[in-house]
Amino acid sequence: MNAILRALAALAFAASLHAAAQGYPSKPLRVVVGFPAGGPIDIVARILGPKLSEVSGQQVIVDDRAGANGMIGADLVAKAAPDGYTMILISTGTAAINPHLYPRMPYDPQNDFAAVTLVTSTPELLVVHPSVPAKNVKELIALAKARPGEITIASTGSGGLPHLAQELLKQEAKVNLLHVPFNGAAPAVTNTVGGQVMGLIADLPVLQPHVLSGRLRALAIAAPKRSPLFPDLPTMGEQGLPHVQAVNWYGIVTTAKTPPEAIAKLNELFARTLNDPDIKQKLVARGADPIPGTPAEFAAFLKSEYNKWGPIAKASGAKVD
Repeated sequence: MNAILRALAALAFAASLHAAAQGYPSKPLRVVVGFPAGGPIDIVARILGPKLSEVSGQQVIVDDRAGANGMIGADLVAKAAPDGYTMILISTGTAAINPHLYPRMPYDPQNDFAAVTLVTSTPELLVVHPSVPAKNVKELIALAKARPGEITIASTGSGGLPHLAQELLKQEAKVNLLHVPFNGAAPAVTNTVGGQVMGLIADLPVLQPHVLSGRLRALAIAAPKRSPLFPDLPTMGEQGLPHVQAVNWYGIVTTAKTPPEAIAKLNELFARTLNDPDIKQKLVARGADPIPGTPAEFAAFLKSEYNKWGPIAKASGAKVD
């Protein structure tokens, strides 16, 4: 009898979700960011927020839940009600790298989320404080070889793509850099600008204003080609390190078992937001290229990224601190 009652309750709950999805959205949308305010993912979320609110007719709340390289925010969404009102703007590190580096995770990255859409892609940038006597990667490598273990390079957190990019740099250049992880991009940038650490690898949007102002010096971009925002800045490959490539992406996922009707509507709302000319201009101006797509395309992409970064993470020797 108990099993029958539980089954009936589950059916009733599913029916209520599908009924609610017919009028979706009818209340505020919550976009979780797993990193501190002021970081690149937060920047993108706040660019999208007002337009997403306009096209949905609902308030959009950007909710920064920093910690554990994005896993605190992701866990919140994994355990949220599957109604499409709580989602997270995830990145490569949270979705495709963390699972290969952390022995225990509070959620199942493969089964606890429903893909909605890719949002943007952005390359990693290697920068140093102006006091560091290195104008390019070759000079930084020479400095690191002369002072092994003394050159401090920050990241936005252990296990993220910036951390992995640093491990690839250490491996290919055969140098001993001292990794200094921070809880997100904002504190990492603050400490690099202040000279507490010598350099940093992070997403382009959060570093762009500091490079343009001269507070940080850009040495290389970890992408297959140069950025139109910094056309004179060589890639890692151009400076003799072709395997040091790290292009981050951000995408929207919501809780698994969210009704397909709600996911389809949410995808439509993000597509309208990302295809808006003003939003496109704002994102591109910060070094983030809009790349919307379907839920099925993003689901396939998530699986391919998980499979791609697993061997790279293990081969890099990256360890979570």
